[in-house]
Amino acid sequence: MIGHMRRLGVDIGGVIIQPSDDDADTSFFGDHYLRTPQVTGAFDALAALTGGFDEVHLVSKCGEDTQRRTVEWLAHHDFHARTGVPVRRVHFCRTRPAKAPIARRLGLTHFVDDKLEVLSYLDSVPHRFLFRPRPAEVAAHVAHLPGVHRVEGWPELVTALRGS
Repeated sequence: MIGHMRRLGVDIGGVIIQPSDDDADTSFFGDHYLRTPQVTGAFDALAALTGGFDEVHLVSKCGEDTQRRTVEWLAHHDFHARTGVPVRRVHFCRTRPAKAPIARRLGLTHFVDDKLEVLSYLDSVPHRFLFRPRPAEVAAHVAHLPGVHRVEGWPELVTALRGS
């Protein structure tokens, strides 16, 4: 029955791909963006989680250039083979609020994002996880904090997702 399916949505930047820093060799927005590392443990965690969910989707807000870089980065790091998340389950949108209709259309039951603002739009998703939030982000959207589960890394996230 479709109502009992578990579908996970995961943001890419800051959750799977390490947030950009000032190092031109590893910044996702620099010339050597393919060198940007994964967030520690992301690939192994997603590979482990794919068995506990009926579907795992990536949902990312970005512009056209970043979308192209992201697709290249995922391929370069053999993401799909290493995690079991197929290419057809990668979705892009241009604004943060636009993640909500994607989540609704896909029937996502769980969502992981590093932006509390994004999670505030996802009213159709019962289980929302705030991944390694920055203090300024939390302060700006603190009213939405009670509706989300805050996690500080992939090991904590895997435990929380398995328990939900």
